[in-house]
Amino acid sequence: MSKKTKAFLYNLLGFTCFYIPAYLLIMHFTDLIGFWIAGPSFIVSLFLSPKFQYMQTHEDEKIFMKWIFVKGIREVK
Repeated sequence: MSKKTKAFLYNLLGFTCFYIPAYLLIMHFTDLIGFWIAGPSFIVSLFLSPKFQYMQTHEDEKIFMKWIFVKGIREVK
């Protein structure tokens, strides 16, 4: 599997791990219905989930991660 595909799957998994609990919490604790549950869940997940970026360097292909809870940018091994 290429590093580009891995970065995409990491982004998808990270977003999903925050989206589903946010969706369920908003659905349970508010009176919102339909799209109005999905919208705030999307915004919350967008800000909380880690961002993974594929990058081609001179030496090799690398994946980097930036997250609100971790200081700086980290390389994913």
